[in-house]
Amino acid sequence: MKLALGPLLYYWPRKRVLAFYEAAAASAADIVYLGEVVCSRRHEIAHEDWMALAGMLDGAGKEVVLSAQALTESEGDLKLVRRVAGNGRWPVEANDWGAVRLLAGATGWVAGPHLNVYNAQALSLVFELGARRWVPPVEATRDTVAGALAQRPAGLQAELFAHGRLLLAFSARCFTARRFELQKEMCGYLCIDFPDGMPASTRDEQRFLVLNGVQTQSAAVYSLSGELPALRAAGADILRVSPQSEHTMEVLGTLREACDGALAPGTARERLATLSPGPLCNGFWHGRPGLEAA
Repeated sequence: MKLALGPLLYYWPRKRVLAFYEAAAASAADIVYLGEVVCSRRHEIAHEDWMALAGMLDGAGKEVVLSAQALTESEGDLKLVRRVAGNGRWPVEANDWGAVRLLAGATGWVAGPHLNVYNAQALSLVFELGARRWVPPVEATRDTVAGALAQRPAGLQAELFAHGRLLLAFSARCFTARRFELQKEMCGYLCIDFPDGMPASTRDEQRFLVLNGVQTQSAAVYSLSGELPALRAAGADILRVSPQSEHTMEVLGTLREACDGALAPGTARERLATLSPGPLCNGFWHGRPGLEAA
């Protein structure tokens, strides 16, 4: 199976982003997704910078995909999605149906995890519209994925979200700004102070969620590293790793060893537990609450 480095979901300083992708160029990732998925107000890296990074990574032998924003609320957001969709060189990951409409008829785009595509009929639809890769939503179970892929059109790849915080929801409200009693339009770009998102706890002090601007994530880290035989049996072609502030390249290296048979899945999971910013979970894959660990 190939490994993909998903789009950067957090807001990091420019130098840190550039250094991260320089490291990614030498990493175990076969595919690298680039672009702003969460919030268009994040301005450290402009569209032209993403394009330059795409060229650098392509020169390093990586397959590059540009990811479009998941929640579009303004004309400015739509303009950015249009620029990504019409870039003319790199395939695009669509993360909302507006982007699908822009990409319809172009062959080779990716149906991202934020689209509600769960079954064979929906897979056939996006394939007819030109998608050649499907990333199931993170809450899709093993049976859901296997059932859909058993009837997938020939030529459609399956990429499973295999390691990273669960991508739970988007909202028009910026939770980070609200935490500091600021308006969304006057947020002060406070997301940059939380390189792995801002943790939120229950009343009894149990870490539950992570707030990442308009995005809500799980505090636990979803990891299917111990499920590699089941992933292969379900028909997975690619495993996705979501960037984190530390140890992302080590995570990719560990999964590469496990996929190649140099590391047992259980051992890989144990190692990844030490490299992750939260406890590991995999409940959704087994049809259980997402934060459980089976």
